[in-house]
Amino acid sequence: MSTTDKLFSGSIAEVYDRAMVPLIFEPYARDLAERVSKLGPQSVLEVAAGTGVVTRALAARLPAQTRIVATDLNQPMLDHARTRMTDDPRIVWQQADAQALPFEDARFDAVVCQFGAMFFPDRVGAYWQARRVMRPGGHFLFNVWSAIEENEFAEEATRALGHFFPADPPRFMARTPHGYHNADAIRADLRAAGFHDVAIEPLDAVSAAPSPYDAAAAYCQGTPLRAEIEARGGSLEEATRYVANAMGKRFGEGPVSGRIRALVVAAA
Repeated sequence: MSTTDKLFSGSIAEVYDRAMVPLIFEPYARDLAERVSKLGPQSVLEVAAGTGVVTRALAARLPAQTRIVATDLNQPMLDHARTRMTDDPRIVWQQADAQALPFEDARFDAVVCQFGAMFFPDRVGAYWQARRVMRPGGHFLFNVWSAIEENEFAEEATRALGHFFPADPPRFMARTPHGYHNADAIRADLRAAGFHDVAIEPLDAVSAAPSPYDAAAAYCQGTPLRAEIEARGGSLEEATRYVANAMGKRFGEGPVSGRIRALVVAAA
């Protein structure tokens, strides 16, 4: 993993929340929140909360007495998330590393993580931390993206940028967000962390954007792809328009849609 793969700073947090969240994250946030709500937890820890799409979904479904602690490694992401939910006393926002959680043992009924496990350098260590802070009988629920070939917008953006930078193609999407999709490897990591009851299932959804440019801008400007583009000396706007043109050829002009797939993991 490149050092820039975890860099969600500057304007990326705002673009990410405005563009990427509705593009690909919202349906999976609703799914995770619904799964958590069926467990009836009194306390929930969210790791890698990002700009709070799952936090907001949890708050909408969980009863008033349930407490939510939302954490992320990147303070700018949490700062943006907090602006969306400043009036909810159930939620505590706290910067934290999933691999070194600053909480006592057996504190939470459930631990939730949306599309964060792919970014953990030590996944077994992060899973062990989740298990440590869970009460007996607790549940750990998270999701990861499936292979990039099963996620059409991400695949097309990566392919187009490979043509735009032929000498050094940006590979962030394939390397990190879509780089941890082997169910056997995920199950093995969880078992190494002490989880024995593990269920993994694919979940398909549709990604939709008002135009090819909106989809391209979400990927090129609202993710660490931006750092890869800028590091290669390319114009961010030119790269975005190049990707938009490629998406228009594949998905059509006007409103566009593409298939997305994730794996949903439940461990106890």
